[in-house]
Amino acid sequence: MKKYSSLKGIQALISQKQLTLPDLLAYYFKQIEDNKHLNAFNEVFFYSAEVQAKSVQQKIENGTAGKLAGMVIGIKDNICYKDHIVTASSKMLDGFVSPYSSTVVERLLQEDAVIIGRLNCDEFAMGGSNETSYFGAVKNAANPDLVPGGSSGGSAVAVQADMCLAALGTDTGGSVRQPAAFCGQIGLKPTYGRISRYGVIAYASSFDQVGPIISSVEDAALLLEVLAGADDSDSTVSVLDVPNYSAHLNQFKPKKIAVLKETIESEALDAEIKSAILKSIEDLKSKGHTVEYVSFDLLDYLVPAYYILTTAEASSNLSRYDGVHYGHRNMEAKSLTELYKLSRAEGFGDEVKRRILLGTFVLSAGYYDAYYQKAQQVRRLIREKVDQLFQDYDLILSPVAPTPPFKIGDNMQDPLVMYMADIFTVLPSLSGNPAIALPIGNNSAGLPLSIQFIAKHFEEEQLLAFSQAFLS
Repeated sequence: MKKYSSLKGIQALISQKQLTLPDLLAYYFKQIEDNKHLNAFNEVFFYSAEVQAKSVQQKIENGTAGKLAGMVIGIKDNICYKDHIVTASSKMLDGFVSPYSSTVVERLLQEDAVIIGRLNCDEFAMGGSNETSYFGAVKNAANPDLVPGGSSGGSAVAVQADMCLAALGTDTGGSVRQPAAFCGQIGLKPTYGRISRYGVIAYASSFDQVGPIISSVEDAALLLEVLAGADDSDSTVSVLDVPNYSAHLNQFKPKKIAVLKETIESEALDAEIKSAILKSIEDLKSKGHTVEYVSFDLLDYLVPAYYILTTAEASSNLSRYDGVHYGHRNMEAKSLTELYKLSRAEGFGDEVKRRILLGTFVLSAGYYDAYYQKAQQVRRLIREKVDQLFQDYDLILSPVAPTPPFKIGDNMQDPLVMYMADIFTVLPSLSGNPAIALPIGNNSAGLPLSIQFIAKHFEEEQLLAFSQAFLS
């Protein structure tokens, strides 16, 4: 049970002088120590967080604090923070100190959030279970024998186990939503381009998107307000105005919702998840929403298209880690070619190597047209199909993951089984739409269950207001 579940509650306690920010930070430090066995943090920023907390406390007392004052937040270990180590949970970057801060970190600090540490993740954000980290697997607080989901597993567990109020993750194909689902939290993937990627270590640049994992829709809205918007350092960011998301959360309007029939009827879908989603559908109808089943005949193409495109981009993005510019370097190589080979062989883990090889293959001269170009064409078809659905519906409903959290080690020997766990989350990643994972209770074993809602491009305001009503 969380002691502090929302920023509004924390700010009220601070204003009533029942709590100070340094006291709150000390509470979270103790929670981190008590939950060390979950392996959620790669590093705790004891000194810089304490300095921040004292400074923000003074601002609160002076009446000059920003809108995130009182929020203690963790950042995934692929988000750069000046003068702090960032490794993407890889040996390749072990000990690397970032010379600059990402845009999202700068915006957090401008609004007086306190950054408590960097959170464990799958290596270079490649994985769906947080087992590929150089620093070891993260464990689910609901049952330490189970995975927390990935790649932002450390971010999800840190919030789940009350080690910080909120956490930032990155979502390439579901890496915010799936761990949030496995840990019973809220996970938001904004529209592609809504939040700057500057200073975020790249996996697949046309997919990667920063998003919050959190317990409160209101806090998710507030964080999105702070993080979203144009950035001169990132040409892919939208220049659209950022709505006041948190001010419009109570604007309830009945929605027309499309349920992707093939996702609910999928043989891969766990029976208890299906039952919980069907109950949620009936609840939505009882609250005045129109819910209709629609066919999405491209479901079988989602995972193949996603993995062809993301591994191709990964192959290109990770070519910079060569033992010369920065990152791990083998000191015994006798030639430049040997330096490249040994440094990359030692620096990257098995899953990262697998994806680099796949990506290099699909980009190669003899296979580019057969694989990469075809996958791009499928991506366009998926985008058009989703846009077509949104001509008739306000939201799309589907599961987040086909199963509850599984045992650590169960799927590591079969990459295809692990990749298929992304079958429901990659749709909005391919189309660029915003999506949110919302908790819908627990199964008979006490494990979290979740549901996914997808909205039109840049309709996070509607998505968040609906989510607030759905959870209330």
